[in-house]
Amino acid sequence: MNVRKAVRFCAALLMGSMACTAAFGNAEEVQRSKDPNQWGMPGGDLAMTRHSKLADINTGNVANLQMIWSQSSGTLRGHEGQPVVVTDGGKPMMYLISGWPNIVQALDLSDPDHPKAIWKYTKSTDRDESAVPRACCDTVNRGLSYADGKVVFGTLDGFLIALDAKSGKEVWVVKHAFPDKGETITPAPLIAEDKVLIGFGGDEFAARGRFSAYNLKDGKLAWQCYSTGEDKDTCITKNTNKKHPEYGSTDASIKSYPGEEWKRGGGSSWGFYSYDPELKLVYHSTGNPGLWSPFYRCQFKTHEECNTGKQDNKWSMTIFARNVQTGEAVWAYQMTPFDQWDYDGINENMLADWKIDGKDRKVLVHFDRNGFAYVLDRTDGTLIAAHKFVTANWAEKIDMKTGRPVKVKEHSPFGLGNNVQACPSAMGGKDQQPCALDPNEPGVAYCPTNNWCMELEPQERSHTQQGTVYVFANVYMYPEKPGVTGKFKKFNVLTGETVWEVPDQYPNWGGALITEGGLAFYGSLGGDFRAVDRKTGKVLWSRKLGSGIIGNPITYKVGGKQYVSVWSGIGGWIGLPVTAGLDLDDKFGAIGATAMTKAANLDKIPQGGTLYTFRVD
Repeated sequence: MNVRKAVRFCAALLMGSMACTAAFGNAEEVQRSKDPNQWGMPGGDLAMTRHSKLADINTGNVANLQMIWSQSSGTLRGHEGQPVVVTDGGKPMMYLISGWPNIVQALDLSDPDHPKAIWKYTKSTDRDESAVPRACCDTVNRGLSYADGKVVFGTLDGFLIALDAKSGKEVWVVKHAFPDKGETITPAPLIAEDKVLIGFGGDEFAARGRFSAYNLKDGKLAWQCYSTGEDKDTCITKNTNKKHPEYGSTDASIKSYPGEEWKRGGGSSWGFYSYDPELKLVYHSTGNPGLWSPFYRCQFKTHEECNTGKQDNKWSMTIFARNVQTGEAVWAYQMTPFDQWDYDGINENMLADWKIDGKDRKVLVHFDRNGFAYVLDRTDGTLIAAHKFVTANWAEKIDMKTGRPVKVKEHSPFGLGNNVQACPSAMGGKDQQPCALDPNEPGVAYCPTNNWCMELEPQERSHTQQGTVYVFANVYMYPEKPGVTGKFKKFNVLTGETVWEVPDQYPNWGGALITEGGLAFYGSLGGDFRAVDRKTGKVLWSRKLGSGIIGNPITYKVGGKQYVSVWSGIGGWIGLPVTAGLDLDDKFGAIGATAMTKAANLDKIPQGGTLYTFRVD
């Protein structure tokens, strides 16, 4: 159903009814998701593929790509997201948001080479400055969303806000996250059907994760589901994991933590989200189970006893498939049960329809921090493939019958004061920076990766207070190979084969974009923005931007011309030692990030948040 049909459908109903709102909302989002001229949601489409059908900029002319205009964010740090570009009412518009204090700007792209600022918004009342030191990994914001004439976003201090896209005036404001409980909003919301879906960050501050849906129309809470606790809180039902009871179902969460540790059991959903409008399922993933000293998250006393499945700390480190209207979990697959490394499972879930072994499958592809790339059937959670995409010595493999990792004790931190080496580091084989895939290229994804390891030493716990640093571990991170801290690679998730890779002396903390022009775009923390030939991996074009890149490129088309835009501005966990001015001689600072900053020479990268836009001249 397209937008016009949806409007006629609504006219035949009682205006304002839930059925009408859902029909119109879904039609608008699906239609925009299919229009390559727009970039109307964080991943470019509801499936979070970051794939564009545009081909005006291609392997033949990308050498002529030139910077056309730039726009300051108004802040120095925290540029992990991307703008959105939409055409509504005939006028092309770009909406962008900065890190704290979360400045939102609206640019008129009617003259796409000379954008005109229409309005600017910053929330001015009831701000909570305590959110800044409670943002574990810098004061980032991963973007905003658009639907029904509204720009919707979260602020670091916990507000979910909808603005009128034309005027920048507040339509509704709700308090979603509470910094005093360790909760801060860094993710971009996803709009699906008539719902705004969002989580928050805070696992390192003893938060108890939850994922919530608000009505797009008025901001009223529709449902919320916790990651830990009783089934009624987690929205687990007797039908959850019906196809795979071995994953766990009812009564699994509370029993898998000692005592009341589940009340501060982490599992926050601070990454990107995706949606299947046919199945009516929203997909989100959860983070680590609170403190990094695993000894306190198990009622037993040995590594072996804590890895039998009885103390898995559910539902942290889990991919959830939830009914978009009710929140009920259709399936839930835990990637790293009883986490011992901070391998947050929040990374994006990319959706595609592939033919595998002669059978049509609706797949979900997830590159996890733990170093494994997973392929699951998104209808029921069936595990199809799981391969290492970086060096990962903490586990031998993923047992395809049980879905559980086969852990290696030698690389599994457990006892207090026991220093253990493990790869990848806690920053993961890939952190939050999103990969990209082409639904018409089965099995393949394009991914920016991190290539370093760590030593982790669990420490004694000194408190259980929410809203206070809740880590209790010394972490030292170092490059796996001197001189190479990041790689951009084309990886086959079905076979485990690396097709090609581009090594980099700087970490790759920004996301990927692929186009029908045969190109893959990405940026490095050194500030190099690149276009790569998708077939060969050859770098065809590169430009040095004003700061390190941790943002995600987008592409769109206005006035018959294709454009590419990307945020520059060092930050995030990897950039925090620079943006916060930390002592780089303290190798444990920022939970190990200072050592990586020093090793990668990131202290030489200047700060400054700027959106750069390019087209072929």
